[in-house]
This record gives sequence, C-alpha cells and structure tokens, in this order.
Amino acid sequence: MSQRPGYRTLSRYHIMVKEAVNITVFRWEGSWGPFKIKIPCGECALTKDIILDTMENELNDIPVALDIRPWLNEWWKPLFKGGWHAPIVLVENTVISQGNALNRGILTQAVIASYTRFAPIQFNHVFGKESCPHCKRAKAYLEQANINYHYHDVVKEPRSLYEMLARVKPIVGPKTPITVPQIWLEGRYVGGADELSHIIDQKVEPNPDRGQCSISPPR
Repeated sequence: MSQRPGYRTLSRYHIMVKEAVNITVFRWEGSWGPFKIKIPCGECALTKDIILDTMENELNDIPVALDIRPWLNEWWKPLFKGGWHAPIVLVENTVISQGNALNRGILTQAVIASYTRFAPIQFNHVFGKESCPHCKRAKAYLEQANINYHYHDVVKEPRSLYEMLARVKPIVGPKTPITVPQIWLEGRYVGGADELSHIIDQKVEPNPDRGQCSISPPR
C-alpha cells in the first residue's frame, strides 16, 4: 500500500511543499524461500489503522508517504535498521516502534520532527499554555501592536508541543530547558515574552522561570 499526496497546501503555514515524510511499515506477512506466513497479525492491522487515523487527524496537513510491506519478503531491510519484530514502523528510515501496536503519540512526534527539517515555520506564532502569565503577556503585546498571530496550546494540543520542541531545540541546544512562550514573527525566531517586548517596544516584566527546569536550584 502506498500513499503519496504530492503537492498540497498546508493550512497551518499556507505554503506549498513537495516533500513528504516517509513512513514504512513491515507487517507480519509474506514468504521467503520455503517459508510462508499464514497467520495474520492483529497488531499489524491495529498499527495500520492507527497510522491512517493519525494521518487524517493529528497529521492531516502534513504530506506523508505511507508504504506497507510484507516483512518476510525482505526481512533483512529493517534488520539493518534495528527492526526484527513485526509490526516494524520506520519514519525516514528510523525505527520508532516494533513488536506491538503503534503508539500514535510516538508516530506524531517522529513525523513532525522530520517534517520541521524541510518545512520552515512562516508568519507569526506563539506556543504557550493557558496558565502561563508570560504567554498572556506576549499575546497582549501582539494585540496591542495589532499583530495577527497563530496561538498553539502545548498542553491541550500534543502536536503543538512536539512541533515547538522540534523547532526550538536545534536553535537553543539540546540541554537548554524549553519554557513557554516560544514566539516567531514573520518566520523568524524571537524567543520569549521578554525578547518580544524589546522588538515591539513594550515594558519588560522579567521572567524568572526562563532557563529554569525542575532540577534547577531555586533563585
């Protein structure tokens, strides 16, 4: 089974892309020499259904090429990637799941991480959470300046969390704690509310949480 959408408009960013994120599934079926698989795999069927449903929902505006292959026909191909127990799921040739029905959160995170490598963010975006006073402050700055923006709640929307982490970590480094808000203006990374205030000339209220994590010493 192969699904290749080609060009499609992405409602999240309103850009045109050609590339697709490749998902490959090796399921328990096929034959090799005198050996043939005759017993169907329920977890392989579940995995296929989970992938298709995730593509229709969490990943509905991300181009994905899905290829489902019989494991026994070419068992050595996933083996070289570390996959030996069907169902084996690879995203861009990296094994993300094997031996069990797929966790859709793992799939969503892996696809988004791959997608962000070739689809730069555009326009104005704020990634935050409802209980964050600095997120509210950042939104107020933008509204006072009459700047339209897309808001993404990283607590209520798992996809937004995965995307924020995938886009911010390469910029700030893997060891830097990621706090909210995380802001882009016209596709350019800004940072948090304090950095935004400098750009649009607003009074800064220091954020004592920035750069802190659960194991950081108290200030």
